[in-house]
Amino acid sequence: MYKNLDELVKAARAVGGKRIAVAAGHDPDVIVALRDAQQLGLAEGVLVGNAKKIRAMSEEAGFKIKDDQIISEDDDSVAARKAIAIIRDGKADLLMKGKIGTAGLIRAVLDKEAGLRKKLLSQVIVCEVPGFDRLMLMSDAAINILPSIEQKAEICRNAITVAHAIGIAKPNLAALCALETISFDMPATVDAAALAAMNRRGQITGAYIEGPIAMDAPLSRFAAERKGIDSPIVENTDIFIVPNIEAGNILYRAIIYFAKGQSGGVVMGARVPLILLSRAEPPETKIRSIAIGILVAEAERKGASK
Repeated sequence: MYKNLDELVKAARAVGGKRIAVAAGHDPDVIVALRDAQQLGLAEGVLVGNAKKIRAMSEEAGFKIKDDQIISEDDDSVAARKAIAIIRDGKADLLMKGKIGTAGLIRAVLDKEAGLRKKLLSQVIVCEVPGFDRLMLMSDAAINILPSIEQKAEICRNAITVAHAIGIAKPNLAALCALETISFDMPATVDAAALAAMNRRGQITGAYIEGPIAMDAPLSRFAAERKGIDSPIVENTDIFIVPNIEAGNILYRAIIYFAKGQSGGVVMGARVPLILLSRAEPPETKIRSIAIGILVAEAERKGASK
Protein backbone atom coordinates (compact mmCIF):
# COMPACT_ATOMS: atom_id res chain seq x y z
CA MET A 1 0.00 0.00 0.00
CA TYR A 2 1.35 3.42 -0.97
CA LYS A 3 1.53 6.00 1.80
CA ASN A 4 1.60 9.15 -0.33
CA LEU A 5 1.16 10.49 -3.85
CA ASP A 6 4.91 10.67 -4.50
CA GLU A 7 5.06 6.90 -4.01
CA LEU A 8 2.28 6.52 -6.58
CA VAL A 9 4.24 8.57 -9.11
CA LYS A 10 7.34 6.46 -8.43
CA ALA A 11 5.35 3.25 -8.94
CA ALA A 12 3.90 4.58 -12.20
CA ARG A 13 7.38 5.48 -13.42
CA ALA A 14 8.40 1.86 -12.83
CA VAL A 15 5.56 0.74 -15.11
CA GLY A 16 6.50 3.12 -17.93
CA GLY A 17 5.77 2.58 -21.59
CA LYS A 18 2.28 4.10 -21.57
CA ARG A 19 0.92 6.51 -24.16
CA ILE A 20 -1.62 9.29 -23.64
CA ALA A 21 -3.98 10.49 -26.37
CA VAL A 22 -4.90 14.16 -25.87
CA ALA A 23 -8.10 15.59 -27.33
CA ALA A 24 -7.58 19.19 -28.53
CA GLY A 25 -3.95 19.17 -27.47
CA HIS A 26 -3.37 22.87 -28.13
CA ASP A 27 -3.46 23.66 -24.42
CA PRO A 28 -0.34 25.11 -22.74
CA ASP A 29 -1.07 23.55 -19.35
CA VAL A 30 -1.52 20.10 -20.86
CA ILE A 31 1.66 20.46 -22.90
CA VAL A 32 3.61 21.34 -19.74
CA ALA A 33 2.09 18.32 -17.98
CA LEU A 34 3.09 16.04 -20.89
CA ARG A 35 6.58 17.54 -20.92
CA ASP A 36 6.97 16.76 -17.23
CA ALA A 37 5.43 13.30 -17.64
CA GLN A 38 7.85 12.46 -20.44
CA GLN A 39 10.85 13.80 -18.52
CA LEU A 40 9.84 11.70 -15.52
CA GLY A 41 9.55 8.62 -17.69
CA LEU A 42 5.83 8.27 -16.95
CA ALA A 43 4.39 8.35 -20.44
CA GLU A 44 4.52 9.94 -23.88
CA GLY A 45 1.66 11.84 -25.45
CA VAL A 46 0.08 12.01 -28.86
CA LEU A 47 -1.69 15.34 -29.28
CA VAL A 48 -4.65 15.76 -31.60
CA GLY A 49 -5.36 19.45 -32.26
CA ASN A 50 -4.18 22.62 -33.93
CA ALA A 51 -0.67 21.62 -34.97
CA LYS A 52 0.61 25.19 -35.34
CA LYS A 53 -0.50 26.11 -31.83
CA ILE A 54 0.82 22.85 -30.38
CA ARG A 55 4.28 23.47 -31.83
CA ALA A 56 4.33 27.09 -30.67
CA MET A 57 3.21 26.17 -27.16
CA SER A 58 5.66 23.29 -26.92
CA GLU A 59 8.50 25.57 -28.01
CA GLU A 60 7.45 28.07 -25.35
CA ALA A 61 7.50 25.25 -22.77
CA GLY A 62 10.91 24.01 -23.90
CA PHE A 63 9.42 20.71 -24.98
CA LYS A 64 10.41 19.08 -28.26
CA ILE A 65 7.47 17.09 -29.60
CA LYS A 66 8.15 14.65 -32.41
CA ASP A 67 6.16 15.01 -35.60
CA ASP A 68 4.56 11.59 -35.10
CA GLN A 69 3.22 12.78 -31.74
CA ILE A 70 1.06 15.48 -33.38
CA ILE A 71 -2.11 14.88 -35.39
CA SER A 72 -3.39 18.07 -36.96
CA GLU A 73 -7.09 18.82 -36.39
CA ASP A 74 -8.51 22.30 -35.82
CA ASP A 75 -12.05 21.23 -34.91
CA ASP A 76 -12.16 20.32 -31.21
CA SER A 77 -15.05 17.87 -31.49
CA VAL A 78 -13.38 16.08 -34.39
CA ALA A 79 -10.10 16.09 -32.42
CA ALA A 80 -11.91 14.33 -29.56
CA ARG A 81 -13.19 11.63 -31.92
CA LYS A 82 -9.74 11.16 -33.43
CA ALA A 83 -8.13 10.88 -30.00
CA ILE A 84 -10.74 8.27 -29.05
CA ALA A 85 -10.03 6.40 -32.29
CA ILE A 86 -6.38 6.17 -31.26
CA ILE A 87 -7.49 4.51 -28.03
CA ARG A 88 -9.86 2.14 -29.86
CA ASP A 89 -7.02 1.15 -32.20
CA GLY A 90 -4.89 0.17 -29.21
CA LYS A 91 -2.31 2.89 -29.82
CA ALA A 92 -2.75 4.71 -26.49
CA ASP A 93 -3.53 3.72 -22.91
CA LEU A 94 -5.12 6.88 -21.46
CA LEU A 95 -7.30 9.71 -22.77
CA MET A 96 -6.62 13.28 -21.60
CA LYS A 97 -8.67 16.44 -22.01
CA GLY A 98 -6.98 19.35 -23.71
CA LYS A 99 -8.53 22.61 -24.93
CA ILE A 100 -12.03 21.19 -25.08
CA GLY A 101 -14.93 21.45 -22.68
CA THR A 102 -15.48 18.49 -20.42
CA ALA A 103 -19.05 18.09 -21.68
CA GLY A 104 -17.85 17.91 -25.28
CA LEU A 105 -15.29 15.24 -24.52
CA ILE A 106 -17.73 13.23 -22.41
CA ARG A 107 -20.24 13.27 -25.29
CA ALA A 108 -17.60 11.79 -27.56
CA VAL A 109 -16.65 9.16 -24.99
CA LEU A 110 -20.31 8.18 -24.55
CA ASP A 111 -20.98 7.81 -28.29
CA LYS A 112 -22.56 4.36 -28.66
CA GLU A 113 -20.79 3.49 -31.89
CA ALA A 114 -17.43 5.26 -31.75
CA GLY A 115 -16.96 6.03 -28.05
CA LEU A 116 -15.22 4.36 -25.12
CA ARG A 117 -17.96 3.84 -22.54
CA LYS A 118 -18.09 0.48 -20.75
CA LYS A 119 -20.31 1.42 -17.80
CA LEU A 120 -21.22 4.48 -15.72
CA LEU A 121 -18.58 7.20 -15.78
CA SER A 122 -17.50 8.59 -12.41
CA GLN A 123 -14.60 10.61 -11.12
CA VAL A 124 -12.35 9.06 -8.47
CA ILE A 125 -10.03 11.37 -6.55
CA VAL A 126 -7.05 10.11 -4.56
CA CYS A 127 -6.15 12.42 -1.68
CA GLU A 128 -3.13 12.87 0.56
CA VAL A 129 -4.16 14.81 3.66
CA PRO A 130 -1.81 16.15 6.36
CA GLY A 131 -2.22 14.21 9.61
CA PHE A 132 -3.16 10.92 7.91
CA ASP A 133 -0.69 8.12 7.18
CA ARG A 134 -2.53 6.74 4.18
CA LEU A 135 -4.08 7.75 0.90
CA MET A 136 -7.86 8.13 0.78
CA LEU A 137 -10.25 8.15 -2.15
CA MET A 138 -13.49 10.02 -2.74
CA SER A 139 -16.20 9.94 -5.40
CA ASP A 140 -18.04 11.46 -7.22
CA ALA A 141 -17.36 15.19 -7.28
CA ALA A 142 -17.55 15.92 -11.00
CA ILE A 143 -19.72 13.73 -13.22
CA ASN A 144 -22.95 12.46 -11.62
CA ILE A 145 -25.16 15.23 -10.23
CA LEU A 146 -27.75 13.29 -8.21
CA PRO A 147 -26.96 9.59 -8.68
CA SER A 148 -29.57 6.89 -8.26
CA ILE A 149 -28.91 3.83 -6.11
CA GLU A 150 -27.92 1.89 -9.24
CA GLN A 151 -25.49 4.64 -10.19
CA LYS A 152 -24.09 4.81 -6.67
CA ALA A 153 -23.37 1.10 -6.85
CA GLU A 154 -21.34 1.70 -10.02
CA ILE A 155 -19.61 4.69 -8.41
CA CYS A 156 -18.58 2.36 -5.57
CA ARG A 157 -17.29 -0.26 -8.00
CA ASN A 158 -15.25 2.31 -9.93
CA ALA A 159 -13.69 3.63 -6.73
CA ILE A 160 -12.91 0.11 -5.51
CA THR A 161 -11.15 -0.60 -8.82
CA VAL A 162 -8.90 2.43 -8.33
CA ALA A 163 -8.24 1.48 -4.70
CA HIS A 164 -7.08 -1.98 -5.78
CA ALA A 165 -4.88 -0.47 -8.51
CA ILE A 166 -3.05 1.73 -6.00
CA GLY A 167 -2.38 -1.13 -3.62
CA ILE A 168 -5.34 -1.09 -1.24
CA ALA A 169 -6.28 -4.75 -1.38
CA LYS A 170 -9.24 -4.67 1.03
CA PRO A 171 -10.55 -1.09 1.17
CA ASN A 172 -13.08 0.12 3.70
CA LEU A 173 -15.75 2.31 2.11
CA ALA A 174 -18.00 4.85 3.85
CA ALA A 175 -21.29 5.77 2.19
CA LEU A 176 -21.53 9.29 3.58
CA CYS A 177 -24.73 10.89 4.81
CA ALA A 178 -25.71 13.45 7.44
CA LEU A 179 -26.43 10.79 10.07
CA GLU A 180 -26.11 7.08 10.81
CA THR A 181 -29.76 6.07 10.88
CA ILE A 182 -32.20 5.60 8.03
CA SER A 183 -34.50 8.56 7.55
CA PHE A 184 -37.09 8.55 4.79
CA ASP A 185 -36.81 12.34 4.76
CA MET A 186 -33.18 11.87 3.66
CA PRO A 187 -33.16 9.48 0.67
CA ALA A 188 -29.37 9.32 0.74
CA THR A 189 -29.57 7.36 4.01
CA VAL A 190 -31.80 4.75 2.36
CA ASP A 191 -29.38 4.50 -0.57
CA ALA A 192 -26.40 4.11 1.77
CA ALA A 193 -28.13 1.32 3.70
CA ALA A 194 -28.91 -0.41 0.39
CA LEU A 195 -25.25 -0.17 -0.68
CA ALA A 196 -24.17 -1.78 2.59
CA ALA A 197 -26.77 -4.55 2.14
CA MET A 198 -25.63 -5.12 -1.46
CA ASN A 199 -22.08 -5.46 -0.17
CA ARG A 200 -23.06 -8.04 2.45
CA ARG A 201 -24.90 -10.06 -0.19
CA GLY A 202 -22.05 -10.05 -2.70
CA GLN A 203 -23.56 -7.58 -5.17
CA ILE A 204 -20.72 -5.10 -4.60
CA THR A 205 -17.45 -6.88 -3.91
CA GLY A 206 -13.82 -6.05 -3.25
CA ALA A 207 -14.42 -3.79 -0.23
CA TYR A 208 -16.23 -3.49 3.07
CA ILE A 209 -19.05 -0.93 2.87
CA GLU A 210 -20.54 0.92 5.84
CA GLY A 211 -23.55 3.18 5.60
CA PRO A 212 -25.34 5.35 6.27
CA ILE A 213 -22.60 7.12 8.19
CA ALA A 214 -21.63 10.74 8.86
CA MET A 215 -18.16 12.10 8.18
CA ASP A 216 -16.92 12.16 11.78
CA ALA A 217 -17.19 8.48 12.72
CA PRO A 218 -14.88 7.18 9.96
CA LEU A 219 -12.19 9.67 11.06
CA SER A 220 -12.59 9.73 14.86
CA ARG A 221 -12.82 6.79 17.25
CA PHE A 222 -14.01 9.21 19.92
CA ALA A 223 -16.96 10.26 17.73
CA ALA A 224 -17.71 6.65 16.79
CA GLU A 225 -17.73 5.52 20.42
CA ARG A 226 -19.97 8.38 21.49
CA LYS A 227 -22.40 7.40 18.73
CA GLY A 228 -22.20 3.71 19.56
CA ILE A 229 -20.71 2.78 16.19
CA ASP A 230 -18.58 -0.36 16.09
CA SER A 231 -17.25 -0.81 12.56
CA PRO A 232 -14.01 -1.77 10.78
CA ILE A 233 -14.03 1.59 9.01
CA VAL A 234 -13.54 3.67 12.20
CA GLU A 235 -10.24 5.54 11.76
CA ASN A 236 -9.54 3.12 8.91
CA THR A 237 -11.61 4.37 5.96
CA ASP A 238 -10.08 4.25 2.48
CA ILE A 239 -12.98 5.38 0.27
CA PHE A 240 -15.61 8.06 0.87
CA ILE A 241 -18.68 7.99 -1.39
CA VAL A 242 -20.70 11.20 -1.31
CA PRO A 243 -24.48 11.39 -1.82
CA ASN A 244 -24.42 13.99 -4.60
CA ILE A 245 -22.15 16.25 -6.62
CA GLU A 246 -22.57 19.27 -4.31
CA ALA A 247 -21.38 17.29 -1.30
CA GLY A 248 -18.48 15.90 -3.31
CA ASN A 249 -17.42 19.26 -4.67
CA ILE A 250 -17.53 20.87 -1.23
CA LEU A 251 -15.65 17.98 0.40
CA TYR A 252 -12.95 18.01 -2.26
CA ARG A 253 -12.36 21.75 -2.01
CA ALA A 254 -12.35 21.53 1.79
CA ILE A 255 -9.64 18.88 1.57
CA ILE A 256 -7.54 21.04 -0.74
CA TYR A 257 -8.07 24.51 0.75
CA PHE A 258 -8.93 23.91 4.44
CA ALA A 259 -6.87 20.80 5.11
CA LYS A 260 -4.09 21.74 2.63
CA GLY A 261 -4.35 18.33 1.03
CA GLN A 262 -3.02 17.20 -2.33
CA SER A 263 -4.71 15.07 -4.94
CA GLY A 264 -4.86 13.40 -8.29
CA GLY A 265 -7.78 11.78 -10.03
CA VAL A 266 -9.19 9.88 -12.97
CA VAL A 267 -12.60 9.28 -14.50
CA MET A 268 -13.49 5.60 -14.57
CA GLY A 269 -16.10 3.67 -16.52
CA ALA A 270 -14.55 3.96 -19.99
CA ARG A 271 -12.30 1.48 -21.77
CA VAL A 272 -9.32 3.42 -20.43
CA PRO A 273 -8.85 5.89 -17.57
CA LEU A 274 -9.71 9.49 -18.47
CA ILE A 275 -7.68 12.47 -17.26
CA LEU A 276 -10.22 15.30 -17.04
CA LEU A 277 -8.86 18.11 -14.89
CA SER A 278 -9.79 21.73 -14.32
CA ARG A 279 -7.45 24.43 -15.58
CA ALA A 280 -7.30 25.57 -11.95
CA GLU A 281 -5.43 22.39 -10.99
CA PRO A 282 -1.65 22.87 -10.56
CA PRO A 283 0.82 20.95 -12.77
CA GLU A 284 1.68 18.48 -10.01
CA THR A 285 -1.98 17.42 -9.79
CA LYS A 286 -1.93 16.62 -13.49
CA ILE A 287 1.23 14.51 -13.04
CA ARG A 288 -0.33 12.61 -10.14
CA SER A 289 -3.49 12.04 -12.17
CA ILE A 290 -1.46 10.65 -15.06
CA ALA A 291 0.35 8.37 -12.59
CA ILE A 292 -2.94 7.09 -11.15
CA GLY A 293 -4.26 6.51 -14.66
CA ILE A 294 -1.13 4.52 -15.53
CA LEU A 295 -1.48 2.31 -12.45
CA VAL A 296 -5.16 1.69 -13.20
CA ALA A 297 -4.44 0.92 -16.87
CA GLU A 298 -1.67 -1.47 -15.88
CA ALA A 299 -3.84 -3.23 -13.29
CA GLU A 300 -6.62 -3.68 -15.83
CA ARG A 301 -4.12 -4.95 -18.42
CA LYS A 302 -2.85 -7.55 -15.98
CA GLY A 303 -6.40 -8.49 -15.02
CA ALA A 304 -7.37 -8.96 -18.67
CA SER A 305 -4.35 -11.18 -19.32
CA LYS A 306 -5.19 -13.65 -16.53
